[in-house]
Amino acid sequence: MLHWLRRAFAPSEPDLPEVPAAQWARIEARLPFLDFLDPVDRPALRELARRFVATKEFHGAHDTALSDDMLLEIALQACLPVLRLGLDWYDDWVGVVVYPGDFIVPRRVTDDVGVVHEYEDTLVGEAWEGGPVLLSWQPESLAADGINVVIHEFAHKLDMRNGEADGLPPLHAGMSVQRWARVWSTAYERFCADVDAGVDTGIDPYAAESPAEFFAVMSECFFEIPDLIQQTWPDLYEQLAQFYRLDLAPRARALFPPTAP
Repeated sequence: MLHWLRRAFAPSEPDLPEVPAAQWARIEARLPFLDFLDPVDRPALRELARRFVATKEFHGAHDTALSDDMLLEIALQACLPVLRLGLDWYDDWVGVVVYPGDFIVPRRVTDDVGVVHEYEDTLVGEAWEGGPVLLSWQPESLAADGINVVIHEFAHKLDMRNGEADGLPPLHAGMSVQRWARVWSTAYERFCADVDAGVDTGIDPYAAESPAEFFAVMSECFFEIPDLIQQTWPDLYEQLAQFYRLDLAPRARALFPPTAP
């Protein structure tokens, strides 16, 4: 272990461990969607991942032992959305809690007539506003299929930079809030209608739960199946590309060209 777990009082400029090339290759082989990045971006992503691991506090729930490979694998995925934004977007929270599998979170809600309901949610991930990110460890290799718990939860963290997650993260200078709202609301209504009609969109139907979940799921898809998003939701892809400052679809198509019907 590289002593990344003991940093209750991390220095302003933490020591970054050296990671052998063979270790990077072993970890990245489990994350094939990283190949959609331009190769020149890979060193920057690795550097961000090292800094992420050095500055965040990782905890293994239920006595889960966290290996160096596990920490780096989580960090690579967590840093993908901020590759062009910077780690400052994650500076308002510290903890990452890793569970050995699905986990249960107790809920307590009050309905419109004042009745309190208590229940339990079984989750694979959750991001708390101002608090930690909870993740379930996925031991199998992660296919580029549009399902990525880590990217999903960290997209929520970006959304929470300006308050409760609502599908509208802080936009960069030059981006239009009005256009973002128009594009996303139109796409969300269309997606919900497709889900209600039983249409197979190729996207996790959980995205229909709320605008916040729609943003998080579409962020997963932007990094894992960008060509499908650009083809099916071109305006949405444009907004995601502007926000994440990446254009991944061309390389995804080059690596996996569509087959003839």
